[in-house]
Amino acid sequence: MKILITGSSGFIGFSLSKFLLDKGLLVEGIDNMNSYYNLKLKKKRLSILKTFKNFKFNKIDISNKVQLYSFFKKKKIDLIINLAAQPGVRYSMIDPHSYFQNNIMGFANILEIVKEKKIPLIYSSSSSVYGNSRKFPIKENHELNPRNIYALTKKTNEEMAQHYCNNFNIKALGLRFFTVFGEWGRPDMLIIKFLISSIKGKTFEVYNHGNHYRDFTYINDLCEMIFPLITNYKKINNKNIIFNVCTGKSLHLKYIINRLKLFTDYKKVVFKKYNSLEVLKTHGSNNKILKYTRKNIKFTNINNSLKYTYDWFVKNRNIFK
Repeated sequence: MKILITGSSGFIGFSLSKFLLDKGLLVEGIDNMNSYYNLKLKKKRLSILKTFKNFKFNKIDISNKVQLYSFFKKKKIDLIINLAAQPGVRYSMIDPHSYFQNNIMGFANILEIVKEKKIPLIYSSSSSVYGNSRKFPIKENHELNPRNIYALTKKTNEEMAQHYCNNFNIKALGLRFFTVFGEWGRPDMLIIKFLISSIKGKTFEVYNHGNHYRDFTYINDLCEMIFPLITNYKKINNKNIIFNVCTGKSLHLKYIINRLKLFTDYKKVVFKKYNSLEVLKTHGSNNKILKYTRKNIKFTNINNSLKYTYDWFVKNRNIFK
């Protein structure tokens, strides 16, 4: 079994690649290695993956159709896991074109490959497609109401996959990730961003006076949750099944910040007014994926996972200086 992971130098792409490599699976990774955030971090992730004999890497941009098709002419791939995307809610208002190019055009190229080569597909979506809700926990059949360009591209990805399933009989699964964090995490997201601010002595800004709630999903738990979907890829059908990938718990941001303060003794936190781009609360139901995979997951305690993340950051702080 050979798995292709797009976005293999990104946070989730790297973490899932390493998780699968540790289990002895063959992984091919592709990534465009863009500089949206700290390129030194991406290169370090990639250097770790390259230590595995069962890993191969190609620098490819999925929005470049010529590059992508050239790659697939030479490869026999059993499963594609598409994690390549332009992330970030706030940046989507600064450079929306990059989201259309990477998240829409890039995904369209992947779907065309899947159609032609008849390769099963697992692809990433996001909890941001739900927008603001008043009913929790959110199930997969909840109404979608994206509030920003990033979320809109993810909703569009799901609709594109559904179209290809309906009309071209492709096999696909979509994963709505909820606020993923952990070791090797993205520096533009709350936890790593806070830790970077702490070593640089910068003010850390928190919108809505910290009165947000998030379903924080530890990266190791995410990998455990979706692993049965990967190993049973031959059972993927053409119905474009969507799963929430989350802990099923929602935590107040102030709780997370206070825990991080205990680790760092950092106090330069400034609470600001509400930012309309961000949803107030995420809290997903994971009943569907756990029932589908028949997986019993013992989720990592949030205090432990925050400590693991902090300990990793301390050891690798030079990456962020």
